[in-house]
Amino acid sequence: MKLASRLDHIEPFYVMECAKAAVEIARSPECADSPMIFLNIGEPDFTAPVLVQDAAERALRAGRTQYTDATGLPALRERISRWYGTRFGLDIAPARIIVTAGASAALQLACLALVNRDDEVLLPDPSYPCNRHFVAAADGIAVLLPATPAERFQLSAAGVEAAWSARTRGVLLASPSNPTGTSIDPDEMGRIVAAVRERGGFTVVDEIYLGLSFDERFGHSALGHGEDIISINSFSKYFSMTGWRLGWLVVPEGLVAPIEKLAQNLYICPSTVAQHAALACFEPESIAEYERRRSEFRARRDFLVPALNELGLTVPVLPDGAFYAWADCSAHAASSWDFCFELMRRAHVAITPGRDFGRHDTEHYLRLSYASSMEHLREAVERLRGALS
Repeated sequence: MKLASRLDHIEPFYVMECAKAAVEIARSPECADSPMIFLNIGEPDFTAPVLVQDAAERALRAGRTQYTDATGLPALRERISRWYGTRFGLDIAPARIIVTAGASAALQLACLALVNRDDEVLLPDPSYPCNRHFVAAADGIAVLLPATPAERFQLSAAGVEAAWSARTRGVLLASPSNPTGTSIDPDEMGRIVAAVRERGGFTVVDEIYLGLSFDERFGHSALGHGEDIISINSFSKYFSMTGWRLGWLVVPEGLVAPIEKLAQNLYICPSTVAQHAALACFEPESIAEYERRRSEFRARRDFLVPALNELGLTVPVLPDGAFYAWADCSAHAASSWDFCFELMRRAHVAITPGRDFGRHDTEHYLRLSYASSMEHLREAVERLRGALS
């Protein structure tokens, strides 16, 4: 069977390949007395709060499982709008908010609506691999721009201006970022937006970790830079609903109808039960629990990053959000891929090598997720100390 040529531009998702290998090792007899500690997957160890679970159960018992509008429940769009107001001081019209089948669907919709064949989209290197593959799936070309620690592993306005060509269509940013946990400085974000706007391009910002910001300076949505910004968000990370597959995007008013048309054809509507459950995310009791969890993630960061630096796994930029540490392992190995597999076998600690996240110096980096309990983090550090000594 002849496959579509676009598949040639979509690489394997090595994060998941490593995860499968970690699971296989975890099943081996060697792990019987020392179970694998998984610091490789970006999934909170917290589940949806009780109010959210109860709301899902009520929706099921009441039979509220029929299709919704492709853009989502009006009540949920309204709740999200109010959250932008109370959390970020932004007045975002509910009509500009489109609920999606996860942030992945939101990114796919945005790329399909904006990217033509052979259009170039600028992304930082390192960055989340699926973001460049969404561009490729729309037959566009993802252009990875090397981002240094001095730039917080993010694009700069000067870099965007230098890389912009006649084929460039826009930029796809992430703040806070996976894999680095770093955000774009608000002033620099403003300069990037201005540079892209001046060239008639689009600015898409993946903000799925925005709720998990630890530094007040960086805890601002890019939507504050104008109504032409397209923001991607999710119920998976801050709201702890990973498997519920629910996200949203905020778009300019003129993009709502085109995005709705795509959503109607691609998946009809997001999960109805998940949407009814998500309404409970914004109850004061739920928000209080999410804020407690955010404090817990920060405490984990404050433990893990100094410990990694002490072990010679240097974290060049302190993560200001999300739950990842992007560590340089070149003091111990030339290849983070080999190094991570060795640590899986010897220390029974699963860590993600940098291969997935770009092409510029990523072989020297690895990503650790601190979306795991403090108990597991402490044990992982001791195991790493023993293996590296």
